[in-house]
Amino acid sequence: MTALEQLKSETTSSRPAVSDETVVAVRGLTKIFKDFWGRPKARAVDNVDFEVKRGEVFGLLGPNGSGKSTTVKMLLGLLYATKGHIEVFGKSPRDVQTKQRIGYLPEESYLYRYLDSEETLDFFGNLFSIDAKDRQNRAEQLIEMVGLNTARTRTVGEFSKGMQRRIGLAQALINDPDLIILDEPTSGLDPIGCREIKDLILALARRGKTIILSSHLLADVEDVCDRVVIYYGGKIQAIGTLKELLSERDTLRITSPTLSREATEKVLQIIRQDIGQGEVRVDNPTQNLESYFLDVVKRAREASAETSGATSGHRVAAYLRGDDAGAAPDAMAKVLDRLMASKPKPEPAAPVAEPAAPKVDATKLAALGKSEPAPSAEPAPATPKPAAKPPADLSKANEKLSGLLGGKKPTDKQ
Repeated sequence: MTALEQLKSETTSSRPAVSDETVVAVRGLTKIFKDFWGRPKARAVDNVDFEVKRGEVFGLLGPNGSGKSTTVKMLLGLLYATKGHIEVFGKSPRDVQTKQRIGYLPEESYLYRYLDSEETLDFFGNLFSIDAKDRQNRAEQLIEMVGLNTARTRTVGEFSKGMQRRIGLAQALINDPDLIILDEPTSGLDPIGCREIKDLILALARRGKTIILSSHLLADVEDVCDRVVIYYGGKIQAIGTLKELLSERDTLRITSPTLSREATEKVLQIIRQDIGQGEVRVDNPTQNLESYFLDVVKRAREASAETSGATSGHRVAAYLRGDDAGAAPDAMAKVLDRLMASKPKPEPAAPVAEPAAPKVDATKLAALGKSEPAPSAEPAPATPKPAAKPPADLSKANEKLSGLLGGKKPTDKQ
């Protein structure tokens, strides 16, 4: 079992069953494009009926020009149906409240080329009236999730097509939508990016999000979709679960650990006797090229160099998983680490904590309050100039000062 098959198996077993709540209802949907004179030119969608339930991954398949993109545009309220009925969350797809619950990744990423990743997500978040703090928090999580952390300061116009798809996916999830419509989400992505997109789709489905996926890469659809609809000529040619559509009822496959040659021959003999005629094959199961490629990259990642482009994304953004409360301790720890890193260290402040020496010598002040001369054993001052004066001058000065302090007034000498 490949890693993706294991993840899908775990996700399918752990996620709740698809709800009976209908998110998208389409009845008799028809779209006819007309020419300048109002004459019918092309019947892009012809009397289409289907429903999409809450928590379901629904695939839209078909060749070019079969009506997939036209259907998606009518679900978004970008095109008016010629006839038929569409409901999204029980309302018209053109209802403003309905649009706030939808995330859309178009086939081509139409982004402002002079904005960087953070500015792009901030712009789209502002369209949904998300407050600045939440916009910044979600943008940080999404940029890390889609693997653009090392390219966050580069403008979108400098991005490759694969990197534009990554930031386009991030903008489709900025409003934490309940219905996510993805049109060729893995177009232009490397195999690692494709795998991460599929992992993300499975994680969102596990949370109960409804996802409509339109893609020409059938292997991607097979890995993630619960049900698919196949268009041709604007009409639905097949619809159902993958198990219903892909099961070969007239063939049986038995998988077992490696057997000895004798045991294998015995098993084959029993099978041939039972079926009489028909081909019986024995071979080793193989993994697909995607799984082998990802395994090789995983082993080589330790020796990889730094890159300014897209990198492997990390875990799904916390707000998309619905566990913001659980992620709070990690966020708080990061804030505390940042604050502690910017806090000044106490070691350099130790010398400054000592009281500065007074500008006036305390010993001289004490000497001024006495009648006898100041003792000669006073500590050496910072500058040796007072010690260089003649002793006679100091004695006369002391006598004059003692006389002043003894209560004599200058007028007594006169």
